[in-house]
Amino acid sequence: MKHLLPLIYLDAVAKSGSIRAAAEHLAITSTALNRRIIAMEDELGVPIFERLAHGVRLTTAGEILIHHVRSQLTDMERVKSQISDLTGERRGHVAIACSQALLPYFLPEQIALYRKEHPAVTFEVLLRDRAAAEQALVDFNADLVLVFEPIRMLEFQNLLSIRQPLHAVMSSDHPLANQQTLRLRDCLRYPVALPTENFGVRHLLEIAIKGTSLPLNPAVISDSFEFLRNHTVAENIVGFQIPIGLPTANDQTNVVSRPIDRRDVPPGLLYFGQLRGRTLPVATARFAQNIIEHFQSKYDCD
Repeated sequence: MKHLLPLIYLDAVAKSGSIRAAAEHLAITSTALNRRIIAMEDELGVPIFERLAHGVRLTTAGEILIHHVRSQLTDMERVKSQISDLTGERRGHVAIACSQALLPYFLPEQIALYRKEHPAVTFEVLLRDRAAAEQALVDFNADLVLVFEPIRMLEFQNLLSIRQPLHAVMSSDHPLANQQTLRLRDCLRYPVALPTENFGVRHLLEIAIKGTSLPLNPAVISDSFEFLRNHTVAENIVGFQIPIGLPTANDQTNVVSRPIDRRDVPPGLLYFGQLRGRTLPVATARFAQNIIEHFQSKYDCD
């Protein structure tokens, strides 16, 4: 809609941090885009962007304005989604910020199922762990969040909490692979591969060893769970993951997972939610309900 163009222009520049890059994305000249921004700044009486040697960044006034801009754009998406539902054809765009464990299996499957019924709905999936996920909601870069063991949730409206017991991950020929449930002390007798400290899985392990004599001396550390999972085969090392980040039993793989005894490591929580007080567009709300129903049928939830 033409009346939204100034807001779209501002949002594009704020996201790219460059008038030239935003202009290329919007298919207009950088000179024309710069004139639009200057006109808006003149109307407001304050600069929106600070001009830097290699781009632009929002001023304090610009940060206030861009929050309003994104709120207006997301509200319009909600209205357009409601109108399209009146015609019997669901449209919309769903942006999801999530922990890394959701990326390999869960979200590809759920998005594919939804788009099979509603192919006009588009999706955007952003890797945002813990504190960064909530910020994506506040900035209107995400509609929904799925995050494991978040640090803070001040602006977060929780839709569902899903318990996720910790699993040890290893090669199918590892000495521990023939046991059904493992004690943490047995896992730590072998070389282990751990995620970096900003991940919820590492947080659970750090809490579990407090007050014990158990060592937590990783041989390998990475911020990629895909690398950690593959490395368990390459070196026959023990890794850790939550169930939602593990392949299903039907997948042919030489990697196995075994639950850690809950006396050693209590389950962590995966939080599913949205920005507090926001009314979601129809397509997003329906997708959220599908996710909730799936979780409730498969996991222990609150």
